[in-house]
Parts: sequence; C-alpha cells; structure tokens
Amino acid sequence: MLADQGQEEGQLAAMLAQRAYDAAIVTWATPRTAHVPQLAGIPVRVGQSRRLYSWRFTHRVPVRSEDGDLTSHWVQILLDYARAIGCDTQNHIPKFVPTADDRSQADVLYRQLDRKEQPFAVVHPTNAIAPKRGIWPTAGWVDLVTQLQARLGCEVILSGAAADAAIVGEIAARTDTQSIAGRANIGAFAELARRSCCFVGITTGSMHVAAAVGAPTVGIFPFQSDTPERWAPLGPNTAIVRASYPCPAGERKETCPDYACIAHLDVPRILAAAESVMKTGISAG
Repeated sequence: MLADQGQEEGQLAAMLAQRAYDAAIVTWATPRTAHVPQLAGIPVRVGQSRRLYSWRFTHRVPVRSEDGDLTSHWVQILLDYARAIGCDTQNHIPKFVPTADDRSQADVLYRQLDRKEQPFAVVHPTNAIAPKRGIWPTAGWVDLVTQLQARLGCEVILSGAAADAAIVGEIAARTDTQSIAGRANIGAFAELARRSCCFVGITTGSMHVAAAVGAPTVGIFPFQSDTPERWAPLGPNTAIVRASYPCPAGERKETCPDYACIAHLDVPRILAAAESVMKTGISAG
C-alpha cells in the first residue's frame, strides 16, 4: 500500500514538474499533498503552518479558525494562502459556470421530471448527517414545501445526494413534488439551480453551488452550533435564516438525539427570506 502511494505521488509530481509551475497553494494539506509540490520542484509552496509537514512549504500560513476566529468567512480564510504570496482579489464571490454538457444533462433530467413549463424552486432538505442517524424529521420540510408552493406560486423540486433518497422521497410523496436525489451530478444540479426561481436549503455544498451559479439562495442554519458568518452562501442574491429553536446548550448535530430544530423549522422566516431573494417571473433558462 505504501509503495502504491509513493508511486502515485511520484507520478503526480512528475506531471506537475513538466508543467513548470512557479507556485503551488495547498489550501488544506495532508502529509502527501504537502510532499507532492516539493517533490515536483515547485519553487514557491504555500500551506498551513503548525503541522509536522509544514517545513515542506516556503510560505506557512496560520489558519484563523485555529486561533478562535468564528466570524471570518471561509473564503477569506482560504484567500489568506494567496495573500501570503501577494495575490488578492476584491471580488470574493465564488462563481460556478455550467458547461454545455451540464446543460445537456440538466435538459435530460428536466424532461424526465415531466414538469409543466412554469417556475420552480429547488429545496434541499438534508445534510451529510441526515441519512446516517436514521432519525431525520420530515414534518418541518413538508410544511415548508407546502407553504412555499402556495406562497410563491411555483413548483418545488427536491434535491439531495443518493444517500438522501429515502428521506427526500418521503417528503416528495407527502407534498406531491418530485425528487432528483442521487440523479444529478454537480454540474447538472448547478444548471437546474440556475434555472430555478430560488434555492432553499439547509447549509451544505449544494447551497454554495446554487449561490455560486447565481440562483437566489436561502441558506438555513438550524443548529445552535452552526456558524453562518463562516459558511453563509456567497452570491449576487442570498439570505440566511439563523437558528431559532431553543436547543440545549452544547448539543451537536452529530449526536443530537431528536433533531427538534429540523422538526420545528422556522417556516415564516424562511418564506420571508425566499420572497426577498426570489426572481420575478420565470427564471432564465
């Protein structure tokens, strides 16, 4: 196993060496990813400080979050690596541009849904914890989806990973909506989000993709342990809904016994946020 890993590192380093890069930025390193740029002979190498392998970097960056910073957005923390070598940008909004293949895949999925030609919103009701615990409540999402359709006058498509299919399918069945959980890769999802009138979802990667593709985006941060300042969606038209349910102090999403905050989503605040960001009329696409 170690021999195989060493061979992979050597092959990757050789490829990078052929490209003769002037600098390499390793934003979240491991011993292996710290070794590869050095092995490739890249002269300027940027990575974290305070690691056993940090000596491999020519520029070592302290990570703000490790010093107790809970408010800097993660984009700014990542940009610290570029700033270490004199690179910065005034535009810190991530941008995701779907490719022609992404658009084609979205077209296929769109036709499979057999939808009417009318505006639709995308709702993402799960995070990585949801399918693992087996106790993810759906009643709050059913209420939200039902009221979104009535209040915004648009259909709802439910999204999720393949592991989320059972949870998302239950919500879909109870709201007469359709699920694309596990059916869309990141590019096809991005294109569908771009075409939507809005995206509403729990804080997860899909929320960031939707914001980056320009969809009006509402990020729901239901847990008291969430840090919306750090993980808020960044895009041209976004809003966040902070935790409001009175969870016991110190309760963590990984070990929560009942996910009561999910069962009691603050639907009025989420609806108000969705209305504030939603496009008027049928979205482009």
